[in-house]
Amino acid sequence: MSLLRGLSADDWEKPTLARAWRVRDVAAHLLETQLRRLSSHRDGKRLVPDRPLVDYINHLNATWIAVARRLSPRVIVDLLAVSGPALAAFFETLPLREPAFIPVAWAGEDESQNWMDIGREYTEWWHHQMQIRDAAGAPLLLERKWLAPLLAISVRAIRPSAPALLIIDDDEFSFGDGAPVATIRTDADTAWRMLYNALSAEEIAARVRIEGDGEVARAVTEARSVMV
Repeated sequence: MSLLRGLSADDWEKPTLARAWRVRDVAAHLLETQLRRLSSHRDGKRLVPDRPLVDYINHLNATWIAVARRLSPRVIVDLLAVSGPALAAFFETLPLREPAFIPVAWAGEDESQNWMDIGREYTEWWHHQMQIRDAAGAPLLLERKWLAPLLAISVRAIRPSAPALLIIDDDEFSFGDGAPVATIRTDADTAWRMLYNALSAEEIAARVRIEGDGEVARAVTEARSVMV
């Protein structure tokens, strides 16, 4: 909220890593996801998909962004000041080990527990804030207290066909049992951009170091912690 309130009029119109979306669109998207979760999960206002899931999500996002372009940045921020705390307070009421309202599909789960669903929501808020920070030239959220929980959830999207090791700065994430047949090394800034679809294949190749089986390594570098 401090970040958004400090943006200039020009900042709100800057392009972001979210392709066609500008800063104002990313902020509006966060607002919609919070309002939709409160409506559907807390209040029981269910939406029934009328098309394949990824297409349905893209449709919801696009139609909301078109409407939200009628709103001023101040209105978006004022509404986020209501929706964000309300959703956080609702999450506090959920038993962490009980079944979640929504499974985390990008992690390959048909049923998730609440802690994982809440973690997914953290990754959503985190990476969209990073898109805004990147566009506005604001400091990135790469301090360990913000990054460690982000990576702990995000790497659950990675499912290589054989044991692999991902090293992000000083953190190691092992996949599969036994000695890794592929080791992938990179830095935190590259890791989040890779996992959240913000780098091309060529950019990823230039920013990671791979040792061992290239095919297994590709299953790591091509994993995405979002629905694509």
